[in-house]
Amino acid sequence: MAGGEIRKSPELPLRLRLVLPIFSAVNNVSLRRNGTVNRRLFRLVDFKSSTNKKPIKGVTTSDTTVDSSRNLWFRLYRPREAAAGENLPVIVYFHGGGFSLFAANSKPYNDFCLNLSQILPAIVVSVNYRLSPEHRYPSQYDDGVDALKFLDDNPPENTDLSRCFIAGDSAGGNLAHHVTVRAGELEFRNLKIVGQIPIQPFFGGEERTHSETQHARGPVFSLKLADWYWRAFLPEGSDRDHAAANVFGPKSSDISGVKFPKSLVFVGGFDALKDRHKRYCEGLKKSGKEVKMVEYDNAIHGFYAFPELPETGLLLEEVREFIKEGTGFGDQS
Repeated sequence: MAGGEIRKSPELPLRLRLVLPIFSAVNNVSLRRNGTVNRRLFRLVDFKSSTNKKPIKGVTTSDTTVDSSRNLWFRLYRPREAAAGENLPVIVYFHGGGFSLFAANSKPYNDFCLNLSQILPAIVVSVNYRLSPEHRYPSQYDDGVDALKFLDDNPPENTDLSRCFIAGDSAGGNLAHHVTVRAGELEFRNLKIVGQIPIQPFFGGEERTHSETQHARGPVFSLKLADWYWRAFLPEGSDRDHAAANVFGPKSSDISGVKFPKSLVFVGGFDALKDRHKRYCEGLKKSGKEVKMVEYDNAIHGFYAFPELPETGLLLEEVREFIKEGTGFGDQS
């Protein structure tokens, strides 16, 4: 900006400036003070997308049940390249929502995963896991690992599970990390994790960071919301330095000896979690893991849910290049 002036708020299109306050208001009211969720109220802003057998942007979708007793299932996105018989890399995706909200068929995630599948191209497996506070830690991590085991035993058609990436946004980015750590201690027959893609992963800690103070009240994500999510997710009596939240904090485990792939971490300049993300990248490096960090200065938390934002397109291209580098896939294009 002129004169080196530092912008105090992100530049957003008019539609988002009108819509986001409404969403945030419903979101805030849905999270009750007693630690429960008013799911009926939240459904007013949580629109769902059905599967499509007829291709949309060349991609068809279908749902597969892993365990009906815990509502564990995934939505599979299959681009035209797979329909033509080509074996494609696989992205296992975990949606965000503070471990408490949304689902694999929530419209923003359905649209994002469809675009991801079409642009890369890749088979995307979007996992529907149990939610807190009804199901606390480690239920979500257990569901994520069990989804990988299911895929290993039941490879979807035209998938190359030896080129598997674990991805997720916000709380799903937290899941991506922990599921990848757990998977590194397991032996799979077909599945090999070659990359991890956390998008603005939801991490925390007792000590507040500068960005948490600076951006405590964002358009979508606030420090007050974050604290509510942690109380609803972590075991009773735990604080934010629990290893699930503060992954390289005082109560965390050393992962230097764990099989862990290269990571591509996305950071937003107007995200309260920005400093957490940078600390996460530093922690990975100190543990001997390879990581690339991509920061978008104007990005708010959850920017990828809005295709009209330029950073969303940039993210998709970064992911595409990351997959090409990690597997050699797409070199012919």
